[in-house]
Amino acid sequence: MKDVLLIALFAFLGAAAAGLVGAVALRALRHRSVAVSLTVVAAVSVTAMLAGTLAVAWAMFLSSHDLTVVTTVCAMAAVVSLATALLLGRWVVARSNALTQAARSFGEGGSFAAPGGSATAELAALGRELAATSEKLARSREREQALEASRRELVAWISHDLRTPLAGLRAMSEALEDGMAEDPERYFRQIRTEVDRLNSMVGDLFELSRIHAGALPLSIGRMSVYDLVGDALAGVGPLAREYGVRLVGDAVEALPVEVDGKEMTRVLGNLLVNAIRRTPADGTVAVAAQREADTVVVSVTDGCGGIPEEDLPRVFDTGWRGTEARTPPAGAGLGLAIVRGIVEAHAGRAAVRNVPGGCCFEIVLPAARA
Repeated sequence: MKDVLLIALFAFLGAAAAGLVGAVALRALRHRSVAVSLTVVAAVSVTAMLAGTLAVAWAMFLSSHDLTVVTTVCAMAAVVSLATALLLGRWVVARSNALTQAARSFGEGGSFAAPGGSATAELAALGRELAATSEKLARSREREQALEASRRELVAWISHDLRTPLAGLRAMSEALEDGMAEDPERYFRQIRTEVDRLNSMVGDLFELSRIHAGALPLSIGRMSVYDLVGDALAGVGPLAREYGVRLVGDAVEALPVEVDGKEMTRVLGNLLVNAIRRTPADGTVAVAAQREADTVVVSVTDGCGGIPEEDLPRVFDTGWRGTEARTPPAGAGLGLAIVRGIVEAHAGRAAVRNVPGGCCFEIVLPAARA
């Protein structure tokens, strides 16, 4: 038993000395290629085995012939181990370089494609992660391009919409200043109308900017969808009578939601005003609310004739107007963008789909907790 302990001690001391030298070498070469590190690791393994074996051999006073045999065997094992480490290192380095070359496409605005061929589990996992990141970046670039195009359209449309009332205000003010107005009171009323129109447009722009900045203040409270819809219908009642449109709200359930009553009333008001203005006289605008799983779905259905299928994905975009089917007179294309922003601020979503004779706008909100 004592001999075994001595053999283990000598073998450990010899291997430890080789391991210490290898650790120093690895630290000195830590910034070099992985092939060099693998070679050092293989060399340390063989050297530790050789050092331990020689230490035991010397301690046991083996014959020179036996010592030569042991040394030769260890040397051959070292050669094979080093060669294998070099081949493995070169293969890993080649795969790493191919992955690096493929990853450079990120900086050039391209997409990532993982290099073909086999790879280690870690490099394969890295390639999958880079491919997933590439897809996310591509979607992000598409959203950024769409947003930039929307901003350009918004600036163009707002500039046009502001120029028209401003030109009218200037003409009327000059007529009043020169005493050329035959009916000053009518001019004053028209100026007030145009000012209200400009004020509404600027208010929408300010509201939209707060939504995009994530700074929309919400005062959340528990209330019934029935009350929200009732208030919105009462607010647009005069406009519906002016346009000869019937308002129907019989399919509204008394479902509890946790929302900002003022902002959500604005959402329903925007949808109802758009629906009334685009529904022909003697048409019907119907409002419904029902529970679906853990959500409350509020829908506004009109008789506008529908929206072209290719335009449906852009209906809620900022500044988008599309055809006259959804654009209210003198509108800036902000109403539906504000609707979506407010609904999403409530952790909900807004959607639109065509139905026979018109379209249906849906607001999906989380149901209130019991």
